Amino acid sequence: MTRILRRTHTILYLGAVLLFFIPFYPFLYFFTRNPHKYYNQIVFCRKWISLLATSIVGIRFKVEYESNIDWSEPYVICPNHTSILDITALTYLCPQPFSFMGKIELLKNPVTRVFFKSIDIAVDRKSKISAFRAFKKADEMLKEGKSIVIFPEGKIDDEYPPRLHEFKSGSFRLAIDNKVKILPVVIQDVWRVLWDDGSTYGSKPGVVHIKVLEPIDTQTLTQKEFDELQHYVYQKMNQHWLQVNAS
Repeated sequence: MTRILRRTHTILYLGAVLLFFIPFYPFLYFFTRNPHKYYNQIVFCRKWISLLATSIVGIRFKVEYESNIDWSEPYVICPNHTSILDITALTYLCPQPFSFMGKIELLKNPVTRVFFKSIDIAVDRKSKISAFRAFKKADEMLKEGKSIVIFPEGKIDDEYPPRLHEFKSGSFRLAIDNKVKILPVVIQDVWRVLWDDGSTYGSKPGVVHIKVLEPIDTQTLTQKEFDELQHYVYQKMNQHWLQVNAS
């Protein structure tokens, strides 16, 4: 019975996403014809589609900050990744417009395609050329004052219950190149509400807890130190992850 209820909840959630996407679509169609001009408007639409869909099925978000965050400056935001709800968690978290870097497969989804063809950055992990172009675009956006979300694990792993996997280097090199701060974010328990895309274990109503760690300055760092930065951020995030998910 529990499995049936969880699968039904997932269907309701996906239906809610579509339900709220449809009335926003005419506006998105217009805005995405000139994404540079209407960047903020597209981000606004994404935020409310995401939050309305989760709210209607009983999913809430609670944020705890390790220190005050100055949202007027750009960040390379580095969250862990265990669920498709991570996108909604981050739209809830960030009051300022930002872009995601994500896998190219998101272009196949009719909802996420709208955003990854306009304001977000799709990358083919198997292609060095695609990765180069993606990070070049991310570099340009940071220089424009926009924050970039990069999941440093690279993907949602098949392991369940999930753990924090080793990080890839791209986000840390990008932050050092642009001398912007890394903002580590631990989405602590979203996998208990909806793991991956929900196709295996379904989903359920609940509260998702988000821990925003202290920003890490990269002003004095060089590319030779990116591996130390990468290791430091991993250890800090993993410590908080294990405190919540050790059992």
